[in-house]
Amino acid sequence: MKTFVVLLVLSLSGYVGAQEQKASTLKSILLEQLRTTHNTKDWFVDANTAVAGLTAEQASWTDGKGNHSVGQLAYHLVFWNRQTLAKFKGETPEKFSGNNDETFNKFDAKQWADTVKQLDEVMVEWEKAVEAADDKKLAAEASTIAHIGTHNAYHIGQIVFVRKEQGSWDPEKGVK
Repeated sequence: MKTFVVLLVLSLSGYVGAQEQKASTLKSILLEQLRTTHNTKDWFVDANTAVAGLTAEQASWTDGKGNHSVGQLAYHLVFWNRQTLAKFKGETPEKFSGNNDETFNKFDAKQWADTVKQLDEVMVEWEKAVEAADDKKLAAEASTIAHIGTHNAYHIGQIVFVRKEQGSWDPEKGVK
């Protein structure tokens, strides 16, 4: 019986070790970062949750102090996720003047539902691209992908803040 218990413990520790090793591949870490900013509740509010349930009017609301609206922030995320994804895939990104203000100011409230859809789609595309990439490609682009995750998290936090200021945030969705 003692031998059985020892063997069971050893086999379980090997299994746990293998799971931990698998979870720590570059691909799995990058995918986790992308997914937690896209649609997976984990440490913070994800993009899909942050923009869910807003009307076009709410998405256009600003505090009147020069801060961006939720719609502007979401459009900005769509733009930069597309730009960097195109480069990652070896495609030509959309023309860009270099003026980052344009990436916020092109938001059109009439297109709010489409902006939400595009945000989800580009994040899905990022996940698929990382899943399909080989280790060499991921190693070369890891910093860029990590920065995309950080950039997404930063602006999602701003979206939640704007919604709190506006009074349209449900604290049950996270961040009380």
